[in-house]
Parts: sequence; structure tokens; C-alpha cells
Amino acid sequence: MTIEATGNPALVPKTADGPIIHPRWVRVTHWVNALAMLMMIGSGWQIYDASPLFRFIYFPPQLALGQWLAGALLWHFAAMWLLVINGIVYVTLGTATGRFRRKLLPIRPRDVVSDLLAALRGNLAHDDLSVYNAVQRLLYVGVILAGVVIVLSGLSIWKPVQLKYLTAFFGGYDFARYVHFFAMASIVGFLTVHVALALVVPKSLRAMIVGR
Repeated sequence: MTIEATGNPALVPKTADGPIIHPRWVRVTHWVNALAMLMMIGSGWQIYDASPLFRFIYFPPQLALGQWLAGALLWHFAAMWLLVINGIVYVTLGTATGRFRRKLLPIRPRDVVSDLLAALRGNLAHDDLSVYNAVQRLLYVGVILAGVVIVLSGLSIWKPVQLKYLTAFFGGYDFARYVHFFAMASIVGFLTVHVALALVVPKSLRAMIVGR
């Protein structure tokens, strides 16, 4: 049976291949979230091209999803509900099991600067995948918050009349589009770094597939 790791080596569940780092619910929600985000980003780029915010930014059709505006909207809304439901499950279990508290807190500015400098020098160790460094903690918390912002700003754009108070919170329909765009850009930036680090430290990818 898979049990959430507690941080105490004596209590970490073990198998013939080593301790469980990521329980099954983390792995499932991780990959479902990855699929939902790729669908949302690809379809979002197609929607953006139909009404761009910046003249100098254009997304090639080869990278977009939906082929045309109506098709992209269908993909976008389908992926949105998948992302929301999966996100609720992830946040609920992460909070209830104490995983967020153990893995992501505390975040100290001094530790972030220290680990960032170590990473830039290539001196940041990855021996224990069950422990996140300060930079990882900051990035993971940041992308969770960006996910919340992108969903709420997207809802305010989708239903600006029905959700007028939410739209007003984001500064109105037009400004909400900018918030949505920059939230998307931050998530794309996170995914780029995340994938790059997975390639640099391939055992982290294996851990997210098999759990150990």
C-alpha cells in the first residue's frame, strides 16, 4: 500500500527498489495536470491569435490547438474543467495529508538566494529527491498560485456579465485578458524550467512515473 512519506526515514514506505517518493495520487494528478495544461496552452494560443494583445507576439498554427477559433474554444473549456477538477483533488489531498506543509514550507528568502546561486554554479545537489530545495519550493508554490489566477481570470473573461464582480476584481474585461496572458506566460516559463531539470536529473522523471 502506498503511504505518504513523512520525512522520517524510519517511517518512509519502502519497496524492493527503494522508498516511495511520490505516492500514487501525486503521480496521477501530476500527469493529468500536465495534459490539461498542454491542452489549455495550445488552445489558448489559437484563441490569442484570433484577437492578439501584442502586435509582436504571434503563435504559429503548428504550436496551437483547435485549428480555428471555435475549435480552440471547445478544447480550452474542456481542458479548463479537467484542470479545475484535477486541481481541486491535488490541493485537497496535498493539504489534508500535510504534503504541502512538509514539502513546500518554509520558504526563506536567504535560502532561495543561496540555492539559486548554487544552481547557477552547478553545485546544487539532487541526491535526495524527497526533499525540495528552496528554489523548487518557491517555483512550486508560484505555479500553484499562477494556476489559481489563470482559472479565475479565465472565468472572468468567459462570463464577464454573470461574474461581473470577479471581472471587476481583475480590473475589467480588457485588463483581465492581460492578467490571463501573463499568468499563462509564467506557467509556460515554469514548464520550460521543469522539463529542462527533468532532463538534467532523469531520476526525478522516473520517480514521478514509478514513485521511487
